[in-house]
Amino acid sequence: MSAVSHDDFAFDHAPGLPEALPQNETLLWQGSPDWRTLARDAFHLRAVAIYFGLLLAWRFVTALYDGLGVTAALIHSAWMVPVSLAGIGILLGLGYAYARTTIYTLTSKRLLIRSGLALPVTLNIPFARIESAAVRPLTKSGAGNIALKVARPDRIAWLLLWPHVRPLSLRDPQPMLRAVADADVVAKHVARALAADAGQVQPRFTLVSNVERPAQQAPQPATARG
Repeated sequence: MSAVSHDDFAFDHAPGLPEALPQNETLLWQGSPDWRTLARDAFHLRAVAIYFGLLLAWRFVTALYDGLGVTAALIHSAWMVPVSLAGIGILLGLGYAYARTTIYTLTSKRLLIRSGLALPVTLNIPFARIESAAVRPLTKSGAGNIALKVARPDRIAWLLLWPHVRPLSLRDPQPMLRAVADADVVAKHVARALAADAGQVQPRFTLVSNVERPAQQAPQPATARG
């Protein structure tokens, strides 16, 4: 679990919680994205680095093709190096900034996503509004994404969720715990919480890559709070 003890949430009742939890609700888990994994997954750091590498190689090869020597071709292409490093640095900075200002909170009743650089917002998603959850591993160390399918007709704006949203889910945005360490362990926490909220002693599932729950009556809508 990522540390959440920084000072970016000094105005909250507690880190990730804009107000105290009700007496019948307990805190189960809190965590933040791993910033390096977030930079690679949400900001496509690896793809951008490959793009800059190919562009630099293309500049060098075309310079050689135009008749320049190796040294001259290197000099001709060198201006791309600081540009590439600057672009990669910006993406790393964004990954770090978003990871530092994000807290995922799992309680016995709901999931909260506290995030935002200039204007922090807390998304409140009751378990009654969650139809299923899916886990996608990202790294060998266990980091991954946990996407949540929200029951219709409830819908959270894609831009409000970003980057904590499943890619390409524009029509039916799915909130996502992004780049969390030990994603399989966190998914099991989610599975047990959903099962307990549905009145089940044990989860009905064993495969955390696809977690489902039965519908409940009188569901509360997902909300966003500043």
